[in-house]
Amino acid sequence: MKLSQILAERKAKNEINIPAEKWAVMQRSTNEVKKRQLASKALQTGDELPSFILPDIHGNTITLEGYEDDFLIVSFYRGGWCPFCNMELKALQNILPELNKLNTLLVAISPETPDNSITTSEKNGLSFSVLSDINNRYAKSLGLVFELPEDLRTVYHSFNINVEKHNGNQDYELPMPATYVVNKNRQIIYSFTPEDYTVRLEPELILEIIKNKPNKA
Repeated sequence: MKLSQILAERKAKNEINIPAEKWAVMQRSTNEVKKRQLASKALQTGDELPSFILPDIHGNTITLEGYEDDFLIVSFYRGGWCPFCNMELKALQNILPELNKLNTLLVAISPETPDNSITTSEKNGLSFSVLSDINNRYAKSLGLVFELPEDLRTVYHSFNINVEKHNGNQDYELPMPATYVVNKNRQIIYSFTPEDYTVRLEPELILEIIKNKPNKA
């Protein structure tokens, strides 16, 4: 089953199972992000990906300059508390052998602290790099970050989701779940910046993009 189908089924179940008043808050928040057209202000295809220096779950410092593969996939996710993110991370793990054959590196980035990133990586059985973007500094430089409204924070707390504990701050800021495909020149050859967190880039499409886009290093 495609990732889009899995996500759509989860969203449909949420609409049935979540109390109507809470679901309305969640939908309103997503619609507000869409109205702000954040995606149009984010980094896009043709732009150069800025450098990053971020810690991974093993305490290593990872840099953009440190990768020597033909392509790099950078996937932003909200946190391990988000079921849609976990579904996407697992789907990306499934295509990792094919990405390796295509000499393509995959990294996932979230504002979670390294300790919480370890939990996310372990529970999803991830073998690619999971990086912590503390305070969303890097995601902000790409134009991906927005602040959760007060009513949505209350809804999340009622679900026992404490974004502030996962991120180690009180900002209540999250990145859009963007995916960037980058070549050796650090040029973005494909960008996916959904304002709706229940929508993600199909892993199969990532493979098609790389196979059909020769690396121009």
